[in-house]
Amino acid sequence: MPELLLELFSEEIPARFQRRAADDLKKAVTNALVDAGLVYEGAKAFVTPRRLALTVTGLPARSPDTREEKKGPKVGAPQPAIDGFLRSAGLSSIEQAKVESDPKKGDFYVAHINKPGAEAVELLSGILPKILTEFPWAKSMRWGSGNFNWVRPLRAITATFGAENEEPVVVPFVSNELAAGQTTFGHRFLAPDAIKVRRFDDYVTALERAKVVLDLDRRKDIIRADAEQLAFAQGLTVIADEGLLEEVAGLVEWPVVMMGSFDPDFLKLPEEVIIATIRANQKCFCLRDAAGKLAPNFIITSNNVATDGGAVITAGNERVIRARLSDAMFFYQGDLALPLEHGLPKLEDTVFHAKLGSQFARVERLVKLAGEIAALVGADPERAKRAAMLAKADLTTGMVGEFPELQGLMGRYYAAAQGEPADIATAVEMHYKPLGPTDKVPTEPVSIAVALADKLDLLTGFWAIDEKPTGSRDPFALRRAALGVIRIITENGLRFPLEVDADLLAFFHDRLKVSLRDAGARHDLVDAVISADSNDMLQITQRADALSTLLSSADGQNLLAGYKRATNILAAEEKKDGRTYAASLQQDALKLPEETALAFAVDAVHAAVSNHVAKDDFKGAMAELATLRAPVDAFFTAVLVNDADPDVRANRLNLLSRLRDTMHLVADFSKIAG
Repeated sequence: MPELLLELFSEEIPARFQRRAADDLKKAVTNALVDAGLVYEGAKAFVTPRRLALTVTGLPARSPDTREEKKGPKVGAPQPAIDGFLRSAGLSSIEQAKVESDPKKGDFYVAHINKPGAEAVELLSGILPKILTEFPWAKSMRWGSGNFNWVRPLRAITATFGAENEEPVVVPFVSNELAAGQTTFGHRFLAPDAIKVRRFDDYVTALERAKVVLDLDRRKDIIRADAEQLAFAQGLTVIADEGLLEEVAGLVEWPVVMMGSFDPDFLKLPEEVIIATIRANQKCFCLRDAAGKLAPNFIITSNNVATDGGAVITAGNERVIRARLSDAMFFYQGDLALPLEHGLPKLEDTVFHAKLGSQFARVERLVKLAGEIAALVGADPERAKRAAMLAKADLTTGMVGEFPELQGLMGRYYAAAQGEPADIATAVEMHYKPLGPTDKVPTEPVSIAVALADKLDLLTGFWAIDEKPTGSRDPFALRRAALGVIRIITENGLRFPLEVDADLLAFFHDRLKVSLRDAGARHDLVDAVISADSNDMLQITQRADALSTLLSSADGQNLLAGYKRATNILAAEEKKDGRTYAASLQQDALKLPEETALAFAVDAVHAAVSNHVAKDDFKGAMAELATLRAPVDAFFTAVLVNDADPDVRANRLNLLSRLRDTMHLVADFSKIAG
């Protein structure tokens, strides 16, 4: 069957846009093909710095003929309804429609519309220019005198269609005065000549000969393997950096890996500074020696095969990195010369938020809040206050000004170098964490106190000024802050009730639900253990875990079935009687041994569960509930709840109410599916 080859050749596409662009091209073209009736067998997109490419295989040469039945209005409907039906069906008069009958709805009009198929090339010539015009680049530009937008100036379009053993045809269309053809170009420096393209297989082969590796992931594999081999030969290992690897692979069409070096004296800098400098400025990978220490070497990825073996390229990178590391050393030594707290007055001139004041005002709030939290998490209040006071001070340093991503980390280095106790220096770094779902959480008491203060101040502040996350918008990372609070509390096993307003507490509940569901918890079990006033995140997590354990057992499943039967009976009878059954049991109204046994079991379990819950022993509480399975099963087997004697009936309904209340001590079982 025929295949489509499409290539959009342009000036250099930013690396950060490339993978998404390839996915968007594939999605847009394949969706449009299916909508046009051209069902395909397979599709794959590719991207290099200068081209987006797509191959679609197994396409039919023509779309199939179709017959559509369109239902219209009733016979005798108002003329506007008739006219609208005619327009939508493409009919010139109502006589062209048929009348069909429905036993309930009567007679109505139906149009049978025959649509002949079309040649695939004809359909593609309409589909492809529309896709180019509407392509969803995150940022695009215009050039020349046209109105066409693309990420960078578009230079050539290749679009061929044909079967394997036939000469393909060019899909005829024009976009931004560029006519589709079958000409592309090789590597900008190594093989810049034009290349005539027929179909995908010879296209890939021709590009490879012209020093272009079309597949982004293959370029990544080449860079990774060559870098590791080069490092291994020197007794070194490459510091893995998947984000940098993705970016570098998007900067080259023919990757050539080389190694450079820098003056070992620069290793006096914190290694994070060296890595950040080399990564940010030269897009190079850093290395470690056999002892795990940072080595004075780096990996360069070039887009050229140099005749001198890369000596000039390597020397140029070494020269730039030497200058950048000299700057970093200047910043570092200058920052160390001043006590960290001397930067605090500068925070008065830095606005945190127009409605929440300066960074200095925020530091004052953090000091107060960290001191209050310290006692609740086992930290020394004075040390927590000191750490909170220094937490934002490195924002005024030269190093953080150059590399904002090092905030907190540089504060730790400076605090430690200037004699601050280890737990205070650690808290300066760790108070920002966790920054994501896989980031580590603070575990030392002082770090916990400052980290919680930082996040709770952020959340309560923005709630106070009514600037909350909406939809996908969360410019101040408030969702991340809430998840951070939850992780710090739960992973450290803290009893730390959140004393916040109801709306913010509901936000925490939503974030906790997301966290628990991501960890594999059933959504209904999470809902069952969260009430509107549940403010203990650890307790909610423990309840959910214990409930999951209970319901994974046969006793738990049968008990849940008995609970639902009891609550259904109660709901029906309370509605019918217009009253709630929640009175004390009358011992003399217990007539059958099964109801007596259940009454005694419920009383015993109620007391035991209350005791376990008071100790936050939710697994123990759930284990006690599991013992009710047998008496509940026996009760429903032997006892008729709606006895003819009204006193006996009321007593049995009160017993079921007591059972329901006992189970609700640990969770709202009514929210559980099944």
